[in-house]
Amino acid sequence: MTNMTDALYLDHAATTDAHPEVVDVVAKAMTDTNANASGLHGPARAAKNAMEEAREEAASLLGVGRPLDIVFTSGGTEADNLAIGGIRVGDRRTVVTTAIEHEAVLESVEARRRRGDEVRIVGVDVEGRVSPADLVDHIDPSVGLVSVMAANNETGVIQPVPEIADQVKQVDPNVLVHTDAVQAFATQPVDLATMDVDALSLAAHKFGGPKGVGLLAVRSAIAIDPVLHGGGQEAGRRSGTYNVPGIVGMVTAMRITVRDRDANAERLKAERDEFERIVTSAYPDAVVTGAGADRLVSHSHIHFPGTLAETLLIRLDTEGIAAAAGSACQSGAVEPSHVLTAMGFDDIAAGECIRFSFGWSSPAGIGTDAAKRVVAVLEQVR
Repeated sequence: MTNMTDALYLDHAATTDAHPEVVDVVAKAMTDTNANASGLHGPARAAKNAMEEAREEAASLLGVGRPLDIVFTSGGTEADNLAIGGIRVGDRRTVVTTAIEHEAVLESVEARRRRGDEVRIVGVDVEGRVSPADLVDHIDPSVGLVSVMAANNETGVIQPVPEIADQVKQVDPNVLVHTDAVQAFATQPVDLATMDVDALSLAAHKFGGPKGVGLLAVRSAIAIDPVLHGGGQEAGRRSGTYNVPGIVGMVTAMRITVRDRDANAERLKAERDEFERIVTSAYPDAVVTGAGADRLVSHSHIHFPGTLAETLLIRLDTEGIAAAAGSACQSGAVEPSHVLTAMGFDDIAAGECIRFSFGWSSPAGIGTDAAKRVVAVLEQVR
């Protein structure tokens, strides 16, 4: 069985290795600044200062107006829930989103529907792209929030979020735009100004940070109703004891990611492209999902007609390759991927797809090595 120290770990879309520097920072914080940051005594103030320094850096990295516009959460799921469930625009009770969003968004908008709000779901084309024109057609004076992911977690297809945000604002400047940027941050420029959005969600473990910590960044003056109630932390927007070690670890990972992003993206694209070239040359019937669209350089989602994904994953694992069939959050799911269904895959085709994903710790040559093993396994199972 594989583990994340093996050379052929290709499931970085599910989670990444923690940067060694992040591990050191988290360990130090757990000894030096591990008091409850809500307290008034010296150790509590030290913890609070460490957290607020991290908040200031996160705000700077994401182009946020004020440090307090960063709301730390337990991860990307909570950040999405807080955005969808907490951001309100007066009495506008309609939310617009897409059919390929992460479950954290889709389940959150469904919860709003159960409370009486209106939800409008926009479809995608066969490459998995959202049309800005199609989305804008759903905007009317009842709409308060639009949520479109920056890049899909399964296929890696990048969505035209800046164009969507611009067109939405032209139609109605009062509509707020949120993006789930969880998958994109590792290899794509992500900040409020570049993306022209009002709020964005991140999860630390997708780019070398610790699990169990994330954030929602919002433009100044946007009101957020809490979805968690209790001690009133995060300026009343998110209750719960501050995870100071996780927060400082996340922001350390953000700093490293931004510093190394361009170099990593160039390297990973070369590995990914060589991987796809070898696999599709050996098996021409293998089809790269979203090949005609802009994709994250870290993702390779491939349809292997006639080969059950579950069977292939098991055989790949025995050969030392860790991959996935879609979102890690769908592990054990019986239903086909809603993302692939939205793109026009039938149930059989959706069950024949594998996601291979590269990350910052992927070693040189992994694209070639992994492709050769995949080809060998395909020869065995076909």
